[in-house]
Amino acid sequence: MKILILGGTRFLGRHLVDKSLARNHEVTIFNRGNYPSHHKDVELIVGDRNSDLHKLAGGRWDAVIDTCGYLPRTVRSAAVALSALTDRYVFISSISVYADFKEIGKDETAPVATLTEDELAEANLIDSSGKSGTSYGKLYGPLKALCEQAVADVRAERSLVIRPGLIVGPYDYTDRFTYWVWRVSLGGEVLAPARPDKSLQFIDARDLAELTIKMVEDGQIGVYNASGVPKAVTMKLLLEECKAVAGTDAEFTWVDEAFLLAENVAAWSEMPLWMPEDAAPDFKGFMFVNCDRAFAAGLQNRPISETINDTLNWWRSERGSDPPIAGIDREKEKEVLERWHKCRFIEH
Repeated sequence: MKILILGGTRFLGRHLVDKSLARNHEVTIFNRGNYPSHHKDVELIVGDRNSDLHKLAGGRWDAVIDTCGYLPRTVRSAAVALSALTDRYVFISSISVYADFKEIGKDETAPVATLTEDELAEANLIDSSGKSGTSYGKLYGPLKALCEQAVADVRAERSLVIRPGLIVGPYDYTDRFTYWVWRVSLGGEVLAPARPDKSLQFIDARDLAELTIKMVEDGQIGVYNASGVPKAVTMKLLLEECKAVAGTDAEFTWVDEAFLLAENVAAWSEMPLWMPEDAAPDFKGFMFVNCDRAFAAGLQNRPISETINDTLNWWRSERGSDPPIAGIDREKEKEVLERWHKCRFIEH
């Protein structure tokens, strides 16, 4: 097959190219050239999707995979421009499209979030400032939902939408999952958030790439949530697996939610993967999304130890001793732990 990938040089895009080539597909990537391509056996077309879609004219592909669509107008433009050039449009969306996560087990039929005209104008203004899609904040999910609608409006019965949960693994430039792999590898006392039995749900980027390419090969269309099996992984299991893989003397001190909030420890950013239960009731079901459709279509999750091991090896080879951009500062972690132990001593 001939596959066009919008993006293709970072994280998921890089894995999509890997998987496509491994399955003997012919790959073209279209991007701005801001990041180097790590593949020799691909055609590279350099251009901005906002102004250079004409550079794709004359090409012909069996499918296009859009990994970097954040604004409805840009996704619509791509879908229109490629309508006669590709048989199928595959849009990588997000589970963040859902209106809320108050209930456990959201499936693809759940209502999605919406935006006001003013909020959409705000998003367009952010885009014009040159920031990446990760800068859209609370607008990110609703924007992805509108992007999905744009694809559906243009491509109708020739579109495939995949809604991943948190994507993890090698080449992850967000460092959210990677923080824990890195931090536990350093050993010593590790600040661990809230309950050890807190369920986590995420997907290795390579498993997502494999699912995506398989679904392209199988001619699948429709909407699919794609993440891990709910309740299969807990925070305790993740940290213990990180310790086992790294072979360190890490010891985990579990600090309760109220104390972390009182200490102004930011959920998700300073404590990646932690979402306060009492402070964020709308996110109760965030780590419990129903992915039955994707599993029926062939999604497979590799062992968590493999994801941790490969992430750690990638970190050590490409990032070295640099601290991740996500996660609590080491000095602040130490101070919070000291105050926690002092508080517990006074209580007892």
